[in-house]
Amino acid sequence: MPFIDEILKYKSISFVGLEKNTGKTETLNYVLSRLCSNSNITLGVTSIGIDGEKIDQVTKTSKPEIQIYPNTIFVTSELLYSQKKIISNILSLSNRSTALGRLVTAQAISDGKVLLAGASSTTWLKDVITNMQERGANIVLIDGALSRLSFGSPAITDAMILSTGAALSINLRTLVRKTTFIYKMTQLEQISKSLISKLSEIDNGIYAIDKKNNLKDLNIPSILMIEKYKDILFQYGTKLFVSGIITDNLIQFLKAQKNIQDIEIIIKDFTRIFCSIENLEAYFKKGGNLKVIHPTNLIALTVNPTSPSGYNLNSKELIKELQKEIPLPIYNIKEI
Repeated sequence: MPFIDEILKYKSISFVGLEKNTGKTETLNYVLSRLCSNSNITLGVTSIGIDGEKIDQVTKTSKPEIQIYPNTIFVTSELLYSQKKIISNILSLSNRSTALGRLVTAQAISDGKVLLAGASSTTWLKDVITNMQERGANIVLIDGALSRLSFGSPAITDAMILSTGAALSINLRTLVRKTTFIYKMTQLEQISKSLISKLSEIDNGIYAIDKKNNLKDLNIPSILMIEKYKDILFQYGTKLFVSGIITDNLIQFLKAQKNIQDIEIIIKDFTRIFCSIENLEAYFKKGGNLKVIHPTNLIALTVNPTSPSGYNLNSKELIKELQKEIPLPIYNIKEI
């Protein structure tokens, strides 16, 4: 398939679902099965949160397990490693621990199924990826988790595959709109190269950027307190960098500004957006601008037309409607 060929261009790929049961793990299993047949590739795989359970702990519906193949390097917790259905060699144990124990890095000897639970922070995840690569993994696959889009950040992995489906909405129009919105957020324009190095390492605060690209810390404690600090917000210009998340209260405030067309908000990447579709669409319609330090390399979209309640959308119609809005390869993995 085209997006399998595309995956071979990257060293790390994140798999992100827009909701539980949208087919993210099915997609990962498909990619694992296709790539494992290539003797020139050593795969690495880990997860954010606990993935691979037989039964979803929220919906109580069955979940696909993670299928591992010989020579694959995988990372999971001590507790879940002991439950593996696979023969493997332990390569290392982390010094840090999760709620389920230390992280075990192992290499599969046989094929079989495992439960995956990986690093609990983005910084740690970067270290886990590097460790697998140093041990020979040519491509590292990261299985995301519900509401953990930040672990699919383009600052962590080279590319992303997104999964959507009826679990997000059983209304076709709503599902397409929500998915298209996320796609558009992954396509936000990147800031100028001269600013990237200045802003990349800043993890806290809200900064004004003047016409000479000098940074001014506004000393605003929280994005939720924008109204209180509105008098100082634009004292150095109309370009602002928000190092954390942006929320509806900021967008609402900006929409009310008479000079909204001059305003430019910079965030690290699309995973920092915690705003409603309606608010952001209105902000853009009025001329507001939003840019990112790290643009997202979204290479494919997969769909699951079945909801956890058993409602089925027409798969071909769903893909057709999404393709009208999203110029990416779009597949139902079970129909390939």
